Amino acid sequence: MLRVLTAAQMRQAEQAAEQRHGMPSALLMENAGRGLAEVARSLAGPSGRFVVVCGPGNNGGDGLVAARFLLEGGARVSVTLVGDPAKLTPEARRNLEALKGFGGTSRTLESLEAPGAGDVVVDALFGTGLSRAPAGAFAEAISAIHRWRQAGAKVVAADVPSGLQSDTGEAFSPCVEADATVAFGFLKPGQVLEPGASLCGRVRRVDIGMGGASAREVSGPALFVVEESDARATLPVRKPDTHKGTYGHVLVVAGGRGKTGAAALVAKAALRTGAGLVTVATRGDALEAVQAHSAEIMGIPLEAAGPLGMGDLEALLTAAEGKDALVMGPGIPRGPGTGTLIGELLSRLEIPAVLDADALNAVADDLSVLRRAKAPVVLTPHPGEMARLTGKSTREVQAHRMEVVGRMASETGATVVLKGDRTLTAHPDGRVFINTTGNPGMATGGSGDVLSGVCGAMLAQGFPVPDAVWTAVFAHGLAGDLAAARRGQLGLVAGDLIEQGLCELWVRWGR
Repeated sequence: MLRVLTAAQMRQAEQAAEQRHGMPSALLMENAGRGLAEVARSLAGPSGRFVVVCGPGNNGGDGLVAARFLLEGGARVSVTLVGDPAKLTPEARRNLEALKGFGGTSRTLESLEAPGAGDVVVDALFGTGLSRAPAGAFAEAISAIHRWRQAGAKVVAADVPSGLQSDTGEAFSPCVEADATVAFGFLKPGQVLEPGASLCGRVRRVDIGMGGASAREVSGPALFVVEESDARATLPVRKPDTHKGTYGHVLVVAGGRGKTGAAALVAKAALRTGAGLVTVATRGDALEAVQAHSAEIMGIPLEAAGPLGMGDLEALLTAAEGKDALVMGPGIPRGPGTGTLIGELLSRLEIPAVLDADALNAVADDLSVLRRAKAPVVLTPHPGEMARLTGKSTREVQAHRMEVVGRMASETGATVVLKGDRTLTAHPDGRVFINTTGNPGMATGGSGDVLSGVCGAMLAQGFPVPDAVWTAVFAHGLAGDLAAARRGQLGLVAGDLIEQGLCELWVRWGR
């Protein structure tokens, strides 16, 4: 997995590298500038020139180092320093003097010959920690970079595109749109969360000498980007001497009249993710329709009528006997007593439970029931459901996804999946896993039901929480990508993720 550090954590890591591991800040900047120059050089045309736009902070110092390395290599380089030269940090000032020693000079923005096709612009105005929109000369410089890119120049950002909030991915106005971004040492949240991820272009991580030991010494949330090798390694190759009981039995409490498809999608996804057995418990008038979707789905009729409530408790406790995981919520008939029922089930069952859709809405008024659960609980809200759980607006949830999902996991003791682009999985111990798979074609009814089934199957097979959950999220997104590659995004439906995406994925992974 790739470690992700916030701006505050980067400062801690840099201090640890210098104080405990003998890596002075001057050398860190030298290594960063060298890596920045190498990436810039790789994007230039045969006779391309380089324009390096620097701010007065250490990010500008990185740009000045890059300009010096480009000059050493014989490139044509123009440097412009934006802002008050008197405010240069000591490291930036030292590197400005070093640049002058190699014949480099700083020119005004207005005197630069506008770069175009084949040329490269290095954006080194702002780094991590930006907290407000650029203004004045900085906004003018960003506008100039935008014009140059429209004219055909490539743009390389030093650590983050200027105007991007590195901890959230929020883009201030104006903000640089880069073709490539060089991440110094570790990834930043803004490089992997949207809209920042799109504004960064291709992210190239450069080792500047801090090492993993520095990252282990920082405080705060432990953020990770999941890679395919991580998810694949979670799922062992099956051994010959096994049987259906080896791979778990999932109980799905889902579906109702008019929503039987939700239960079927959960069940089929669990089966296609390797669960040995899947049983759906739903109202008797819906069960036959659910089972009609697949001959492998077993069923238990819940004979009471109307919304799920305490009258269903004993039937569900009996249904859960011998099961290895519970998935509850998609399409259930919900009423005033549904939340009480879910709380009572969680307090008695000793199997992990995935709560989705209307199960989330049912417990939104009393999240304390999650703390009383005997076994691990997984919540899989989309932003609207998370808004109901937190009492915030959907806009607020989306603007602070990392903070919101981390707090929900900490306060409830549950593993929480905040769905959407770059789905986040937060564990109560402070770890947050950032997913990079999936596509807009998955914005269709039933995709979340498929994720619940995949997650339930992995929990039933005994994979540790949260490994089962972030692996399920990654696999679900990659299944969507594989299905979209064959069918396109526009016509993608949830069933495609199961019958095409998941099956192709397991072949790809040799599972």
